[in-house]
Amino acid sequence: MEEELKCPVCGSLFREPIILPCSHNVCLPCARTIAVQTPESEQHLPPLLHSRGPAPPAAAPGAGPGAAAGSAACLDSESAAGGGGGGDHADKLSLHSETDSGYGSYTPSLKSPNGVRVLPLVPAPPGAAAAPRGAGPPSSSLTCPQCHRSASLDQRGLRGFQRNRLLEAIVQRYQQGRAAAAAAAKCQLCDRSPPEPAAVLCEQCEVLYCAACQLRCHPARGPFAKHRLTPPPAHPGAPGGGGDGGGGKGAGGGRKLPTCAEHDLENYSMYCVSCRSPVCYQCLEEGKHNKHDVKALGAMWKQHKAQLSQALNGVSDKAKEAKEFLVQLKNLLQQIQENGLDYEACLVAQCDALVDALTRQKAKLLTKVTKEREHKLKVVWDQINHCTLKLRQSTGLMEYCLEVIKENDPSGFLQISDALIKRVQVSQEQWVKGALEPKVSAEFDLTLDSEPLLQSIHQLDFIQMKCRVPPVPLLQLEKCCTRNNSVTLAWRMPPLSHNPVEGYILELDDGDGGQFREVYVGKETLCTIDGLHFNSTYNARVKAFNSSGVGPYSKTVILQTSDVAWFTFDPSSAHRDIVLSNDNQTATCNSYDDRVVLGTAAFSKGVHYWELHVDRYDNHPDPAFGIARINVVKDMMLGKDDKAWAMYVDNNRSWFMHCNSHTNRTEGGVSKGATVGVLLDLNKHNLTFYINGQQQGPPAFENIEGVFMPALSLNRNVQVTLHTGLEVPQSVKQPKLPNN
Repeated sequence: MEEELKCPVCGSLFREPIILPCSHNVCLPCARTIAVQTPESEQHLPPLLHSRGPAPPAAAPGAGPGAAAGSAACLDSESAAGGGGGGDHADKLSLHSETDSGYGSYTPSLKSPNGVRVLPLVPAPPGAAAAPRGAGPPSSSLTCPQCHRSASLDQRGLRGFQRNRLLEAIVQRYQQGRAAAAAAAKCQLCDRSPPEPAAVLCEQCEVLYCAACQLRCHPARGPFAKHRLTPPPAHPGAPGGGGDGGGGKGAGGGRKLPTCAEHDLENYSMYCVSCRSPVCYQCLEEGKHNKHDVKALGAMWKQHKAQLSQALNGVSDKAKEAKEFLVQLKNLLQQIQENGLDYEACLVAQCDALVDALTRQKAKLLTKVTKEREHKLKVVWDQINHCTLKLRQSTGLMEYCLEVIKENDPSGFLQISDALIKRVQVSQEQWVKGALEPKVSAEFDLTLDSEPLLQSIHQLDFIQMKCRVPPVPLLQLEKCCTRNNSVTLAWRMPPLSHNPVEGYILELDDGDGGQFREVYVGKETLCTIDGLHFNSTYNARVKAFNSSGVGPYSKTVILQTSDVAWFTFDPSSAHRDIVLSNDNQTATCNSYDDRVVLGTAAFSKGVHYWELHVDRYDNHPDPAFGIARINVVKDMMLGKDDKAWAMYVDNNRSWFMHCNSHTNRTEGGVSKGATVGVLLDLNKHNLTFYINGQQQGPPAFENIEGVFMPALSLNRNVQVTLHTGLEVPQSVKQPKLPNN
């Protein structure tokens, strides 16, 4: 966690950290160092062309460099205190040191102890106070040392940035815990009373030694030469040592509640969602937040804590996998060593059985095996170092986040929670697919052909191991899912499997326990199959293949499609005059002519029911409701061609229509607020309509077969909202008698 508590500029623990607009932190003294001040009249000039006049009065001659540093420190103190009318001016003046005052040679850039580039300030000329009209005040900016984003300083200077009180408290607690840990570690072999502080810990002996006892009892020679000496461990109560870190009441409960930066007498009580910062009551009444979206401070605190905790769970799971992966890699090292020795022994035995002509070739072959082994060892060690680094970074971030969660300061937490949540999510995303899989195997895919005749000895070399068929693919059940009448399957090859795979074959049965059939052949490991039957159970399996043949089948996964259909209007297939809203559930039209829109679901089996609510109905139009094929004509009323089956209705009566044939006129129409139900029974192969829960006429169409999509035609006088996922109505009212 210590890396999270270090300033990116000076490399030391944070001192008076402030939050930059980009959500990164920097020490207040470091911020004064890296800020840049430029007169507005010279903002567009290159830095080296800015005028530089004589410096303001500095330390007395002979005072030495310490006087200059003291002068800058005084300015820093005045700026931090913010006292008097010159506080802002002092805050800006303290941004540059006496070395940039114009005396001596000009220094174009400096570097901090942490390697961050620091641009010095260019002081204003002597006549800057009496600048001519039109010359604006000097503007100051500060560049973040981590993301390199620039932020402009207002008239308040650096005091315009908020102090990160929560980070400051964690740093203080961390320093106290580290000091306590260092004081608690005592030598275990000292004759003195009390014992001397421990200087090292022997990992093999598990004994703490001070410097004198280590030289006397554990010299770095003989049997102790291979022992590893490390610094003494952290105290259990210190940060990172397994304790609670001193959080809770002592850390946050005893601190004074923070007050608003704009209104000193007001405590933070609300959270501005637009500005992402806590605000007080007066900020809402008279400040710049009066028209912003604000929420209760406590509610947002709990919400952001929950989001951070949820993100931490994902990183914690990845960290556990990384630890297990490191163990696997270390075992892999031993296997590579053992297999390498086995291959060397086999090679020596084969070469010794040959005549003297094989001697020179034997050395060459041994070199190849050694290079292969060294290559594998190097790859694994590189992977161990890389994974260890990522794990250490993730662990430090986790410990830091846990300390943040322990805080009871809502406003301080919310100041950094957004950026911290994003960092945790990015940390989780760094464990990409394949990151926790070995890059090499422990096997040496080499074999020696010892059968050639003597004249072929000089061409003796390794040949690749014969390719084998791929192993059984593993279905990733956590990624397999069903949605409506579509199923998605995902699979992967088992770890440490290095047999080449050229592609996969996915097979699916017919939903009734029939024979399997191929539905996908390719290299992808994720496949979605659409157009299946609703309320059906499908069995799926997958196998891999390469040039040697087809591997065995995976385990069979059972997938259940939805009982009822959830769908919306389809914007991709609708007529261009159709206007969709409400997540594609509400439809209207820009034209006075009838235009057709289809649903996103396709039905070929089962019983399905959906409803359409009439939101607007003007001037007695004739909207049509029903079903259609995918290639239905979309620029005329539904049912006028042979690709649609529909009921069109006005405010008094309705008709059924297919192939422009009008039948079964029935009394009863629609108006604003009416509901039209469509019942498609593909088990009985008929279509029935309802208006306001009552069946409209007899079953409209019978003996219909094939694949159908929900359909609707309307003009600009009608607005309709679709309702899906409904159960099939069990009780049907008596139908109205048709009027011929």
